Amino acid sequence: MTSPIQTLIRLMVQLRDPDNGCPWDKAQTYESIIPFTVEETYEVADAIERKDLAALKDELGDLLFQVIFLSRIAEEQGAFKFDDVAQAICDKLVRRHPHVFGDELHTSPEAVVHAWEGLKAKERADKRARSDVATDAAPSALDDIATALPAMMRARKLQSRAARIGFDWPSAEPVLDKIEEEVAELREAVEKKDSAALQAEFGDVLFSCANFARHAKIDPEWALRGANQRFEARFKHMEDAAREGGRQLLELTTAELDSLWQAAKQFDRSS
Repeated sequence: MTSPIQTLIRLMVQLRDPDNGCPWDKAQTYESIIPFTVEETYEVADAIERKDLAALKDELGDLLFQVIFLSRIAEEQGAFKFDDVAQAICDKLVRRHPHVFGDELHTSPEAVVHAWEGLKAKERADKRARSDVATDAAPSALDDIATALPAMMRARKLQSRAARIGFDWPSAEPVLDKIEEEVAELREAVEKKDSAALQAEFGDVLFSCANFARHAKIDPEWALRGANQRFEARFKHMEDAAREGGRQLLELTTAELDSLWQAAKQFDRSS
């Protein structure tokens, strides 16, 4: 009996068939597929955030299709196929869990993390040795952190990697002081009307905020998504309140808008 994953692989082969395949699917490359893969990943996150399990099932299928698609392009080029991708992650899971699949004994989450980092460091060294990309750069603890990650996520990963070798703040509180220091430097750039410095200092503020989030065990992406949702709900409440008074937000003064905003915040907190 054919499994669903085998059926999906077969369908992908048909879509990419040079003679009878879909013109759009045949034209795709690694690079052209990237935006779709990223979009599907965010749609998975959105379904989880909304706790919509039916949507999650669909979105996971869409994301799996992206994996199959990219694997098929690689197979056509003789690089690897989907089975190689699946086998690689199986091997990695076994290799990174010797306390489950081997003889090592780790009795605490901290011990698991310590061992995990040692294994990942070895994997990075092995990956560097096998890489097709030549480089004269010396190995770094920050190697292999994808540059295509969202900037806030990459900041957190850079900070976490640096922290593993001891370059870190002892707690969240000093990071708050650092944020205040960076905000002061941002104000100075604003006063000087220095656009280059303004961008750099604003970046430093965001980087420090990401560092605080890491120490406070907050996911900055989810925190900002929550802030976006609150803003959207409050703004729509303002629009509704203005319409009830027979007016549009564009017709209101700054003071009236602020009054509606404060009312919307109170409504948001009470609901």
